Amino acid sequence: MRTLAKSALPLTLLALASCGQQAAPAVPGAIGVEAGDDACKVSSTTAPAGTITFDVRNTGSQVTEFYLLGDGDKIISEVENIGPGMNRQLVAQVPEGGKYTTACKPGMQGDGIRGEFTVTGSAEAVTSPEAAQAVAAYKSYVDQQAEELKAETGTFVQAVKAGDVERAKALYPKARLPWERIEPVAESFGDLDPKIDGREADLEPGQPFTGYHRLEKDLWVTGPQPDTPAVADQLVADVDQLVAQAHGVEPTPADTANGAKELLEEVATGKVTGEEEIFSHTDLWDFQANVDGAAKVVDSLRPVLSAKDPQLLGELDRDFAAVQSLLDRYKAGDGFKLYQELSPEQVKELAAAVDALSEPLSKTAGVVTR
Repeated sequence: MRTLAKSALPLTLLALASCGQQAAPAVPGAIGVEAGDDACKVSSTTAPAGTITFDVRNTGSQVTEFYLLGDGDKIISEVENIGPGMNRQLVAQVPEGGKYTTACKPGMQGDGIRGEFTVTGSAEAVTSPEAAQAVAAYKSYVDQQAEELKAETGTFVQAVKAGDVERAKALYPKARLPWERIEPVAESFGDLDPKIDGREADLEPGQPFTGYHRLEKDLWVTGPQPDTPAVADQLVADVDQLVAQAHGVEPTPADTANGAKELLEEVATGKVTGEEEIFSHTDLWDFQANVDGAAKVVDSLRPVLSAKDPQLLGELDRDFAAVQSLLDRYKAGDGFKLYQELSPEQVKELAAAVDALSEPLSKTAGVVTR
């Protein structure tokens, strides 16, 4: 789950992972952003509707993020895990004019350093046949994963309600795999995301603890509680609602490419730190699913990337292979070792590999929309 408020725990690890990386080149025609520790300087506060590209440079000393937000803090697009001295691209497709907000978040915490941003006019999306075919292929994958999520969650909940704790523990990481593969799509449905995937550490005062992670705690820490069956039933209902909505999603090429970037950012800001599965320590299952989902995006976009930027495609293939090689070391049976079994050096190595992959992924949306 991605939230607007981040824990401070990953910062040192992410800063280490960013060491030695070279800043990406500036993007011609992009809006420059200097994201410092106490300032967020945006070179232009207005842009015409359509594809808007920001070239974000971290001029501060902390890992940072940059957001373009709509009404009610709706995330239009975002880029995370920007280490000191690094550049990252954010490509947003904004078809309608209006008032928006930019936000830099040094330390990846709080509401960020905000500014007003105006989009003028309106724009009709123009998509090449190749890009349209790529989006259709990814949409088919999302639909398939949504149905798998529904089925796997139902099986997991049956074990929970039957009181079969050991079977439920075995099913828990498998039930979450489809969710993690399409998490950027799942997160677009407002309140359903925190209800299904909210972590206890991210709860607002008075917010109930529900969903997968509440059941995770019941299984691994407290034992089943009197309300565990009700929490399980609510999870099924929420997943059913999310699946129905997911079938209606019509992503754009930029949405699809940004989804891959967000999946790797999810790894870098959650899975690598061990915060996501804090009770079960099944983070590597999530890690693999996020990588699988990002790789599926690249495979869907492969004809477009091959035609427009074969060098970038080669970098992506190389860096995906490097991440997968590291994950393969920690396989155990049909799953993975528990995350706590990895040494700090092994965690750092994973973080560095993900960080290396996230850099070319951050360029993908810009390539497919040009």
